[in-house]
Amino acid sequence: MLALLSSPLRGAQKQDPGAKPNIVLILTDDQGWGDIGYNNPENVYTPTLDKLAEEGARLDSHHVMPQCTPTRVACFTGRYPGRFGTNGRQASNAKCFPVGTPTLARMLKSSGYNTYLAGKWHMGSAWENGPNHHGFDSSYGSMAGACGMYDHRYRPGKYEECWHRDHEIIPGYENGTHATDLVAAEATRIIEEKHEKPFFLYLPFHAPHTPLDERGQFVDTPTQRDPDNPKRWLNEDKIKWFNDPEGIIQSEPDPEKRLFLAVVHHLDAAIGQVIKALDKTGQRENTIIIFSSDNGPQVSWGGNAYPDDLHLTDFNQPIPFRGHKCHVWQGGINVPGFINWPGKIKPKKVTDPTHIVDVFPTLANLVGAAPEDCPDFDGTDLAPVLFEDSHLSKRDLYWIWGSNTDRRALREGDWKIVRYNRQPPQKPADWQLFNLKKDPAEKNNVANQHPEIRETLHTLYKRQHQKDSDKPVISKTRVAE
Repeated sequence: MLALLSSPLRGAQKQDPGAKPNIVLILTDDQGWGDIGYNNPENVYTPTLDKLAEEGARLDSHHVMPQCTPTRVACFTGRYPGRFGTNGRQASNAKCFPVGTPTLARMLKSSGYNTYLAGKWHMGSAWENGPNHHGFDSSYGSMAGACGMYDHRYRPGKYEECWHRDHEIIPGYENGTHATDLVAAEATRIIEEKHEKPFFLYLPFHAPHTPLDERGQFVDTPTQRDPDNPKRWLNEDKIKWFNDPEGIIQSEPDPEKRLFLAVVHHLDAAIGQVIKALDKTGQRENTIIIFSSDNGPQVSWGGNAYPDDLHLTDFNQPIPFRGHKCHVWQGGINVPGFINWPGKIKPKKVTDPTHIVDVFPTLANLVGAAPEDCPDFDGTDLAPVLFEDSHLSKRDLYWIWGSNTDRRALREGDWKIVRYNRQPPQKPADWQLFNLKKDPAEKNNVANQHPEIRETLHTLYKRQHQKDSDKPVISKTRVAE
């Protein structure tokens, strides 16, 4: 546990407990580094997100885990997902951590917050592992992962019926309204309620994960190619999400990239609706907004896994990194992120490496959480780079992916080691080594030129991995009711 948790709050954090900020945590799904306007202004239309990033602390070296479930576990527990076993190391409907584990929602609830979830859970899709068992006062959306954007069903099977409110299936699954709109409407409803306490609102949107489906007013017509012009989508000219005011989306000649840009435009507008609700209710100034994608771009998709699920190829925007979703190369783990709090966090660009695992300790220190509500964090408090013009202490960042753990990486400072192999690394020579400052695209393995650095990072990796569990079934380790 961080020593800071027992220390006085610093800088902008010094405030009356009764004035604790509302917290809105937004997580988008498969939005790569290049799929946001502030990183790619000529090709992507995201005015809401761009403005929030410009007016807050833009995290220019922000990291997550390589896939959706692992990132959610890291964010929600403040710990790397391997600490709990193998289930949460990749996308999974299995139980990711025991009920009773210290979580972000549980900590904030104990700190005097009302806690809400609207969107995608996917950290244990059975009802007994649902969000209301982990600190949320109420929850709404999908228990499982991706789902049909209009009929809100997961893949056929045990978890197909997953659209719920407080663990109860909603009859008819609210069929006919885009999931992005439903999540934004729920968030708006929560914000506009009368609150006697500060609130924590977790908004894990389903977009822009596949299936990509933007029907506009043509709700009964799934997204499909125009039979008279296969380079266009049916009704594309009449659907507003394909037609931004600056003409950016329509300037994209590739129809699949254009469809993805329409999904991102729709998502950005939905987030804008949430911000307007905060403004309308006079709560914006006392609300901290945290934004991150959950992993790098999906790139291509075979289709037919969900209702109205299209086969798509190379639909994300290009990125200057190697790899994509499910990779421990930078393309899979370096994503858009920012933190915005008017008047408390001044506009800045943070270049220190940050990680989604830092969210829990940062908020715990911000609200003055009790030590018993906090685990032994793997993340760190970001206060020095948010509220001060300082830097984070030296540390290493750690990644493993897959139930069989065939992808591994560790970063310290500008240096990063990577290994793709099911056999665990036994010696320093098993690793590749990259200098991310000189080579952010990880093109040049410099392990032979810097064996002493590779050896140091190998030792750090072993220390991290010793904290993991390689058991698929999670035993109950701690209860904090």
